[in-house]
This record gives sequence, structure tokens and C-alpha cells, in this order.
Amino acid sequence: MRRLLVLDEAGTLQTVHVRIAAQSAGVCLRTVWRWLAVAKESGSFEPTRRREAFTLTDALWARLGELGGNVKALHRWMAEHAADVLPMVGRDRLPSLTTLHHAVNRERRAGRVLDLPRPGYARGDPAAYDRALAELALPGTVDEAGQATTDPAARDGAENAETAHATPFTDSGVRLYVPGAHVVSTRQLGQVTEALAHTITARGIVCVYGDPGHGKTVAVQQALRLLPRRTPVHRALVAVKPALPQLRAALLTAFGLPATALTNRTDAADRALLEAFQAPGVLVIDDVQRIAAPELDYLRLLVDAPTTQTSLVLCGAGAERTLTRAPALASRVLTWQQVPRLDTSQVPTALRLFHPLWDAVTDADLLHANTTHAKGNFRTWAKITSHAYATLLRHPETPVDRALLSRACSRLGPTP
Repeated sequence: MRRLLVLDEAGTLQTVHVRIAAQSAGVCLRTVWRWLAVAKESGSFEPTRRREAFTLTDALWARLGELGGNVKALHRWMAEHAADVLPMVGRDRLPSLTTLHHAVNRERRAGRVLDLPRPGYARGDPAAYDRALAELALPGTVDEAGQATTDPAARDGAENAETAHATPFTDSGVRLYVPGAHVVSTRQLGQVTEALAHTITARGIVCVYGDPGHGKTVAVQQALRLLPRRTPVHRALVAVKPALPQLRAALLTAFGLPATALTNRTDAADRALLEAFQAPGVLVIDDVQRIAAPELDYLRLLVDAPTTQTSLVLCGAGAERTLTRAPALASRVLTWQQVPRLDTSQVPTALRLFHPLWDAVTDADLLHANTTHAKGNFRTWAKITSHAYATLLRHPETPVDRALLSRACSRLGPTP
């Protein structure tokens, strides 16, 4: 509040300053504006404490369950037994019906379960639901006896040759049908592995950036697999332009913490994250370019804690430009690792290691396709491989030459 007053006196106070203060304090925007007005009038920099919110005791919560979750019925019961309820809640008067509703909603959002003595209205019988699934014979649900089933291959924990052959190759979110493809240990992947190993040892921050399709995510995943097994790896999935509560929930989920119960409890969530960051490990945030500057500064606050032992891996196309909008976090990045496109000299060797389909193709044909279409983008080459493989599967007599490459490249569209 003192800093906001200084900005206000200088005439540079903006709404974004107040919004950041509100998010840090866990209050709404109007509350901070009200604190600021009171501070300017009285000269007091301490915000006025709100009265402690009404909470339901275990006895009242059990009574609510007996009443079937009917808050209005609980309020009537409390009014009828006011002499016994008032000492129980430690107040001189009963709460209003609206206050009681707010208290019940807070408890449910915090994860408190209401034990109802009977199923709610229109709730289906679980046994009838299981019988319906058995009659539909849905795969992977229940068998004729009503017991849960799984795929036999998943139960055995191993795939046979045909299952492995039919598995589609997935490359950084692009669904591809390339059976027999392999991850290639290129020079770029080795550089990412070395950068991550050094940064994780130093308990620092690394930013892996580059254009889309150059293999950033695959390189990071392969580098993390080479870490010692005792090093825990947490992956946070962030939405597009997440607000601070959404980012906090994504971080809680990444560490296996109860995000639903802690999302709306700012102080408790922050304490839980600070405790999680105390353990040595790695937190990976892919597509970090989705996060705005104020939320990136929240990451900086977590990393800046004296007890933090967790390393931070920030990855994404344009991640370096995103971090420049959060200079406080960018200044703390230990390693900046760019993943460039494949060099022309790497293309033939890398493709033959990627898939045996290219063993019979000459270097000149591969370099021609790379110059005209792929341009060193590994994701584009994975698409070309998928189309070429599908053509050979339908017409095995087709020769693997420049004509097949041109046919596969023609399906890449305007943005290969």
C-alpha cells in the first residue's frame, strides 16, 4: 500500500498496479481502491481487517447432512434452537440465510464432503448404471459380471510386435501415422541435454526457445529422461493467457496438490507451492509464451524464495520474446538455449535414423525436398514421412524416389 501511495503521488498509478496488488493480497480490485482511499485520507497504511467469516462447526455440518443439504432448513433449525446454537458458534446472534449459504459454499469449494443419508433427487442407482454399461458392452468398462476391465495388452504391461507397429507416432502435439519412427539424437538434442543438466544441477532456470517444429518439446523430454530416476519431474499445463488463479491451479496440479480445494484460498495455495518448491526437482512449463507478464512475475516470486530447490524449465516458440516482457524473471534465467532448424548437412543422416523408409532415397532427392518444402523443420519432415508411408502402404510397388517425395510434399498445404 505504501508503494501504491508513492505512485499515486507521482501521478503514475495505473489500474494494472492495483490489479497486481489485489492478486497478491487475494482480494478484489475494489477492496484495494478502498484501502488506497482510506490511506490517503487517514495516513494509515494498514488495511482494515474484515470481520472473521462465519464457519460451520462439525455439529452444524452433520445436521446439514441430516437435512439433505437444505441450507434453508438448517437456518430454520438454528433459529428454533438458538439458545443451544449461539454458544456453539461463539456469536451473539445467528447468521443470516445469505451468510449461511456463503459459508456452506466455501466449505464445499474447500473440498468438504457433505454426508447425505439418502441419494439425492434423480440420482441413478450405481448397480443399475453398471448393468447398463454391461448391456452396452463398452470396451474397457465392465464385463458381463459387472466388473471393471482393461485392455489385455495393458494388463500384461507389454506390447507385442503388431501392437507396437500400429501405434501412431506423435510429435509435439501433431498426430502422425509413422510406424517404425524413432527419436533422432541430433546435435540440437545434445545441446539441450547439456544445457538442462547444467541448469538443473545449479537449481536454476533454463529457457528453451526456437521456431515451431524444430523439436524443442521432444528435445526437452529426451533430456529429462536422461536425468537420474530420483529427480522428480513435474509438468504444468497452462491455458492460453491464464489468470493468476488458473496459473496457480496448474502449478498445484503439476505437484499433485488438491487444486480444487486450494484455488480460492490464496494464502494456503501459496504456502503449499512454496513447500513444494523446497524439494529438489524440475518444473517444466511448455508453451510459456501463453503466460502474460504479471503471471510470470508470480513464478519469479516462487523461484526467489530462499528455500526454493526446484529448477524451472521454460519452453516454447517465442519464449524468449515473452520473457523480455517480464524482465525480473528474464534476469534470473541462467541458460538460454535455442533449438535451430536442421542444418542441410544433417538432413540425410537424420532422416535415415528417423525412419528406414528413407534408406533407399538419394541424398540429392532428400536435399531437394528439404530446400523446396521442409527447410530443416523436423515436424514437416515427420509429416512428409507419414504421407509417404501411407502411399507405400496402399501401393507397395511405388518406387521411393523424388516423385514419391513430390507427391507427399503436395499434401503439406500452404503452411508446411
